[in-house]
Amino acid sequence: SPFEKLFRYLDHNDDGTLDILELQEGLQDMRIIDFLEKGQKILTTGDINKDGKLDFEEFMQYLKDHEKKMKLAFKSLDKNNDGVIEASEIVQSLQTLGLTISEQQAELILQSIDTDGTMTVDWNEWRDYFLFNPVTDIEEIIRFWKHSTGIDIGDSLTIPDEFTEEEKKSGQWWRQLLAGGIAGAVSRTSTAPLDRLKVMMQVHGSKSGKMNIYNGFRQMVKEGGIRSLWRGNGTNVLKIAPETAVKFWSYEQYKKLLTVEGQKIGIFDRFISGSLAGATAQTIIYPMEVIKTRLAVGKTGQYYGIFDCAKKILKHEGVGAFYKGYIPNLLGIVPYAGIDLAVYELLKSYWLDNYAKDSVNPGVIVLLGCGIVSSTCGQLASYPLALVKTRMQAQAMIEGTKQMNMVGLFRRIISKEGIPGLYRGITPNFMKVLPAVGISYVVYENMKQTLRVTQK
Repeated sequence: SPFEKLFRYLDHNDDGTLDILELQEGLQDMRIIDFLEKGQKILTTGDINKDGKLDFEEFMQYLKDHEKKMKLAFKSLDKNNDGVIEASEIVQSLQTLGLTISEQQAELILQSIDTDGTMTVDWNEWRDYFLFNPVTDIEEIIRFWKHSTGIDIGDSLTIPDEFTEEEKKSGQWWRQLLAGGIAGAVSRTSTAPLDRLKVMMQVHGSKSGKMNIYNGFRQMVKEGGIRSLWRGNGTNVLKIAPETAVKFWSYEQYKKLLTVEGQKIGIFDRFISGSLAGATAQTIIYPMEVIKTRLAVGKTGQYYGIFDCAKKILKHEGVGAFYKGYIPNLLGIVPYAGIDLAVYELLKSYWLDNYAKDSVNPGVIVLLGCGIVSSTCGQLASYPLALVKTRMQAQAMIEGTKQMNMVGLFRRIISKEGIPGLYRGITPNFMKVLPAVGISYVVYENMKQTLRVTQK
């Protein structure tokens, strides 16, 4: 195969592996510009077992992965599907990315790729040129498939977004975060009654046993009027900003610790950095979580707002009360983030393998669908921990119950109510996912236009 020939050609000392010098020399012989950096990049991307060399398996894997992505990029550039890329198609494609270049500049780009002088680039020329110029098109795929951008389902345990270097330099990143924050605030407020019902069912589930969706709403309205359906929402909205800020900042720091300079972050490292960032953010804003739960479960007149609630908790129960349920909360991050990310990546690669005919852009519906499915799976896995967390946060308010720790509560719920007891309130929780995602997406898109976030 051509890959085998290439491997043998690069492997000067015939030891069946390529080290950095062989890669760089080979690229220099092939007149590849920036051969030193490119050699390093190919080695770090392709070296799966991290032994500092590429064996034939790794080399093949690298080329196959790369070729698949190259094919997608080629197809999305070849607008008229005639198998070659012309200057006008390059102009057109760059325009959709927000870059305007002249036909002459496009011709210069083509000349650098075009080996047979036809002033068009066919698949073979494109592949040969880009095989050793990694990461041009891969950025595209990452950009479209950013996970969770502008989607807020109220439980922000998800892995934060990746931002490209240009986005960081141009300040697009904070505009995107701001747009996402506003979208989150609107969607949480819109679905707050369902969220409060979920908390009520989690806390009072065992006591009444009869609390269903209709009864739950009736009891809440009877007890405190329509306005009481939004109890605890203020805190839920207020915590978006500090949580997002801490999570984003700490994610960047953990990523730096885990990856070699200039290397693309892998899925596993992203999961670890994301989980640690989530844990860091949760630790800092956790008292707000406790206040949100207390307000949501509270009766009319029990608390007069966030500060009153904080003051009363401090006075009657001490500082420790602000971290009740912290351990199940922390434990819940890992299954949630892990399953969410794994399912999302699975759906993404399935789509790219089977449906990416003309473009790597899957379109809004597919992206939202993947986001909803993956976060729903994550929620299913971590829900019992979330339920126990909420119980622990609210325990002190329920008369006649003994304060219990996490293990004790799990035991009690299972012995009294069985496994279904661990999933109380999951129905209103899932009912709010679709409207929350829909609302936050629409608001996010509108905010991006208002804040002039450049469209990709």
